[in-house]
Amino acid sequence: MGSSPLMSLGVKAMTANYAALQTTGHNIANANVAGYSRQRAELATSPGQFTGAGFFGRGVDVTTVSRSYDGYLTREAGNAKAWAAMDSARLTQLKRLENVFQGGDMGLGNATSELMNAMVDLSSQPADAATRRVVLARAGDLAARFNEAGVALDDLQSGVTSDLRAAVADINSLAKGIALANQRLVELKGLGQPANDLLDERDRLISNLAQQVHITRMDSDDGSVSVFVAGGQSLVLGSRASALEVLKDPADSSRSTVGLREGNVQRTLDAANLGGGAITGMLRFQNEDLVQARAQIGQLAAAVGGALNEQQLRGINMQQPYGSVPSVEMFDMPKPQALPNAANLRDAGGAPLATVTLVNEVPGDLQASEYDLREDPANPGNLLLTRLSDGERTTVIDGSLVDGMRINFGPVPPQPGDSFLLQPVSRAANGMVRRIDDPRDIAAASPLVASAEAANKGTAAVTSLQVTSASLPVPTATARFTFTDDLGNYTWDLIDADTTVLASGAGSWQPGQTIPPAAGDVNGFTITLSGVPRTGDVINVAPTPPSAVATNNGNAMAMLSLRDAGIVAGKTATDSWASALADVGVRVQSGTTASEISDSVATQNELARSGMSGVNLDEEAARLIQYQQSYQAAAKVLQVAQSLFDTLLSVAGSR
Repeated sequence: MGSSPLMSLGVKAMTANYAALQTTGHNIANANVAGYSRQRAELATSPGQFTGAGFFGRGVDVTTVSRSYDGYLTREAGNAKAWAAMDSARLTQLKRLENVFQGGDMGLGNATSELMNAMVDLSSQPADAATRRVVLARAGDLAARFNEAGVALDDLQSGVTSDLRAAVADINSLAKGIALANQRLVELKGLGQPANDLLDERDRLISNLAQQVHITRMDSDDGSVSVFVAGGQSLVLGSRASALEVLKDPADSSRSTVGLREGNVQRTLDAANLGGGAITGMLRFQNEDLVQARAQIGQLAAAVGGALNEQQLRGINMQQPYGSVPSVEMFDMPKPQALPNAANLRDAGGAPLATVTLVNEVPGDLQASEYDLREDPANPGNLLLTRLSDGERTTVIDGSLVDGMRINFGPVPPQPGDSFLLQPVSRAANGMVRRIDDPRDIAAASPLVASAEAANKGTAAVTSLQVTSASLPVPTATARFTFTDDLGNYTWDLIDADTTVLASGAGSWQPGQTIPPAAGDVNGFTITLSGVPRTGDVINVAPTPPSAVATNNGNAMAMLSLRDAGIVAGKTATDSWASALADVGVRVQSGTTASEISDSVATQNELARSGMSGVNLDEEAARLIQYQQSYQAAAKVLQVAQSLFDTLLSVAGSR
């Protein structure tokens, strides 16, 4: 046997160890590359050669270069990254929202309190011009604060739309990269060996894609990967990539949604089916947190502005001649909206066939919510109103009054399949402005004045007069209440200026009750008494004479009483703002906790993946020494074979 087999053994051993050294060096070079999977040169013993003396080994072969990869760990790491990205994106937006809900001197609660407190001075000095200017300044500040808050919320919405466009552009770029990697991998499939670095690159693209939108992947036998989003919509199929688009929300065009375009077909994706990912976090913020924040600020604006407007209209201003110039509202308020869905039936001109209008009829009953109006699927022909903040449902007809808003249909009522998004308060802060500029327009005087006759025998006295009608049924009439016994029973007469008795009646009074029991029972007012009336005592409620308008503070006192009244769905304005602040604070805190937890889970899953697939430099250094020594030993084998060959040549040459 010559030296040729020994030389072959040495060459193969050197080749195998050189391949192992090269692979190890590649691992070390890519140790800090995100998504790189550790590679390994796979060696196999060459089949032995049979001789009469037995099988002699033929060395080692390099069969392939494999990569350390676990599909399950990779998918789990990707899913965890998707949820972490969703929570992080939502938290980022929530922290921006928190800046709108400020406490202290810069908050809406303080601006509301400042206006109400200005009424204290107005009630003390109703004719003082400087005091009236302060009230106007505070009213202007309040309107400006509400308007600024509305603009800030609009800016947040614009920011969400901009971020969605950036995320969608990134998704489309990644999808194209995955499709291109699929094409190259399918082409290389015929070579019989895995393209490890290209596989890593595709997995890196998929991992980055999962941070933007939750995905489902399916591996094909040809080496390609299909990627699906939103519960089964194909984003990547082989070498073909579809594109996501940012679209206007069909329910409210000021908001954004995400759609998928495949060729000429465009489908809007349901945000509820998107799973995790940054775009889901942004859409969740837009559709839940931002909507609720806008409704809370709008509810406060509509309730405070509406209450002050109503009370302003009930009073008498100082424009001369006194009592002859009707009072006007203190604020101009944006109108509530009823938005038809883009998919509603249209007429020949493209306008919605059916229309719905809203009127905020009872501002104090308005809720911090939007509403969905559509046909009741369980009872076709009936219209179902769903309060989106809590899911409460109400069947409505034309003219229904629900939560302080009056719902009116146009000539054509909503049709089957139509839907409307009702926003009674969502835009109430935007465009809110002070309407009056002349201090004399502030209606501090009450249109009525109550008094007990001097000849009364009892101790009854009027402690408050509440006018609840912006326009008295009979502005010139005097109401006279005459007690018929010591038990609180009385008769009343409504007497016009010419002493004509317009109406009469009777009632009974008990301490703690008002006279009359309801404002509409006599002439749009109620009075509260202290003390005890006696038989024959008389209480008169008469129009305020022009000479007393300048000094009358009845309506200013009524405005001041709004400070402590439950004018915002049963809460005071201060309590309502405090509740809104607390709600946003809870959202930020829960968002922070959710983000921390999902980040921790994503980190753990990534550690598990990298523990399987990542590069350990200490291990690679040890292998480097191992393969170096093996290479040197193989070289020694080759050296021995060369020496033997030289000896054989020398012996053959000496003969």
